[in-house]
Amino acid sequence: MKAGAESVTVRVPASTSNCGAGFDTLGLALSLYNRVTLSPAGGNEPLPERPTDARAQAMVAEAAAAFALATGSQRRGFRYRIEGDVPPARGLGSSVTVVAGVMAGLDALHETSIGRRRLVGLVAAIEGHPDNAGAGILGGFCVSRSDPATGAYVDSQRFEVPGDVAFVVAWPPVEFVTKESRGALPSSLPYFDAVRSINSATYLVAAFASRDYARLRHAAGDFTHEPYRLPQIPGGREAIGAGVAAGAWTGWLSGSGSSVLCVCERAKADAVFHAMTRAFSEVSTPSEGRILAADNDGLKVEGRPTPGAG
Repeated sequence: MKAGAESVTVRVPASTSNCGAGFDTLGLALSLYNRVTLSPAGGNEPLPERPTDARAQAMVAEAAAAFALATGSQRRGFRYRIEGDVPPARGLGSSVTVVAGVMAGLDALHETSIGRRRLVGLVAAIEGHPDNAGAGILGGFCVSRSDPATGAYVDSQRFEVPGDVAFVVAWPPVEFVTKESRGALPSSLPYFDAVRSINSATYLVAAFASRDYARLRHAAGDFTHEPYRLPQIPGGREAIGAGVAAGAWTGWLSGSGSSVLCVCERAKADAVFHAMTRAFSEVSTPSEGRILAADNDGLKVEGRPTPGAG
């Protein structure tokens, strides 16, 4: 870290992952943000500027250790502050906003220039999958590939999404930690459930790639994880169905939940939002929600050069 280095703030968007059947592969950045601010400090450990929960502290420490190992840089102490609107453990990529924010902040302070694509790989290694990492760092709708033998991140294909496509998100006050929620998934799947899911995922990718969003209607059917996770969210399945009935093209469980999301034309977003939150209330489940757009910029280092495309 350069002597006299100033603080740096990194803005990272929320993201929705899986997008139906694209398990551990598809991700889409959303216009909801967290900011991570780092500044040099003595010692060699990260120090929160304000009280921070144990989960966030562990993520910051893991990100700092992984950064030092990947770049060969000496571990130096820093202070950090995490602020923003991305709710934790709701299936909106909050852990990526923290891990990527810390790594990109250290990259700026150390001037190591690790590059966006490498940053995705480093974050994906911590997360265990690249769907949220690709979207949160690169922005837009991302299809990320992992090595089939090792599981390591390989690359992402990304597509920009115009502002007239709305993403309506609703969530109950229930936290779902992704690593824990995987325990609800079966160890094997019926063959034709896998086939049906592949069909849905590939068709959904084609709709985003071609920008023919009307083709998204009912395109997000999943048989790999939603049948096992959605029943744990009272009103979740009903909220997706209500949003589609109100005019959304399709909807899905965001990540492992507890958020559910519907995609629609911007003009129909209010009706979809009210239908989704009403569906939760009808089963006596309180909920919050947002009407969002896609974020096509991805991670931004504010006041410093954004990590390059290398």
